[in-house]
Amino acid sequence: MRDDWLRRDRLPHIYCAGCGNGTIINCVLEAVDQIGWNMDDTVFVSGIGCSSRAPGYILTDSLHTTHGRALAFATGVKMANPSLNVVVFTGDGDLSAIGGNHFIHACRRNIDLTVVCMNNYIYGMTGGQGSPTTPIGKTSTTTPYGAEETPFDLAELAVAAGANYVARWTSFHVKRLTQAVLDGMNTPGFSFIEVRCQCPTSYGRRNKYRQPGDFITYLRDNAILKEQWDLSSAPGDELPQDKFLVGEYVRRKRPAMGVPHEA
Repeated sequence: MRDDWLRRDRLPHIYCAGCGNGTIINCVLEAVDQIGWNMDDTVFVSGIGCSSRAPGYILTDSLHTTHGRALAFATGVKMANPSLNVVVFTGDGDLSAIGGNHFIHACRRNIDLTVVCMNNYIYGMTGGQGSPTTPIGKTSTTTPYGAEETPFDLAELAVAAGANYVARWTSFHVKRLTQAVLDGMNTPGFSFIEVRCQCPTSYGRRNKYRQPGDFITYLRDNAILKEQWDLSSAPGDELPQDKFLVGEYVRRKRPAMGVPHEA
């Protein structure tokens, strides 16, 4: 059972009430349970941030690394011992700001890692600053009048950079998210699963989603299935404001680094 993977001596956790990170951890451990990985052969890696506290609650070997460097450390672990199953927890700031270059090149190298990005649109732990994924018009401590910069589309970036598996879901879509993580784990090469999730404390209270239920409703109501959009939209069509795509973006078979049978 997935509960067997939890470090009970570390509970209760430090996450704020209503945080989406716990849901995501639960989905990842459900996927791990379904795939049947062994604890002794599994390593969880993270950087710095709310999301990066996740490995501390999981009963395996883990690395809590420096800010933005989770993929660099995970690459070292995988290349040193390709037989290990390596999962990376990261956040939107950790991954796409200071860690952006590592992200691009890990996708390019197509290293056999499963990366789960908890994207809550903000630096939740370090002061509520805007991140590279903060939507236009949304406020934070560094964008008090609303963000003006176009945010990164992390899923599209991963596709363009060469990842073998890319999907995006939300903390509302728990069954789809669990399946996406499982599919990523079963796909050799770099697998990237972006999860749009709620942060009622740092993001929500500044953007009218202070109640977790309001934030989850926002995620549910603004998610559009990519498959549906691809069928119904014309070339050049843009998504309405606040809407975003969810679903599987790509699943391919580019040569991968760190796959055990290739070692």
